[in-house]
Amino acid sequence: MTDRPDTSVELTARALRHLARREHSRKELARKLAPHAESGEALEALLDALAAKKQLSDSRYAEARAHQMLRKYGAARIALDLRGKGVADDTIAAATAAAGASDLERAVAILRRRFRAPAASREERARRARFLQSRGFPFDVIRSALGLSSTEPE
Repeated sequence: MTDRPDTSVELTARALRHLARREHSRKELARKLAPHAESGEALEALLDALAAKKQLSDSRYAEARAHQMLRKYGAARIALDLRGKGVADDTIAAATAAAGASDLERAVAILRRRFRAPAASREERARRARFLQSRGFPFDVIRSALGLSSTEPE
């Protein structure tokens, strides 16, 4: 393998190969292509051209990634993941809007898949609450999913 940077045609082909496998955010694709680009300007020009042709779209990436993560994670965890991939906050809000609406149903389904029997003790409820919290579910959803009322002490 040579140490020379890719030509613009080679760099475009490399970008399209990445995009053919799955959607990428602009930041993620830039990170993957940067070692192969002649310069930062050439890379930005390529990314702009791909976005203009609708071959690269942060909103499409955010929607696909959110849909992929919905089975296991809550809206907060999905938003954190998308923010880490360089997606803008307004795009994140649009992608996680549907996720937030069904957080309670997903939390209950995740608990049923993970734990077959209901929580028998206070410590077990706390363990399950920490589990759901690590998955990105908000506190009110966790309390509802565990069947706790807002006035009941833990």
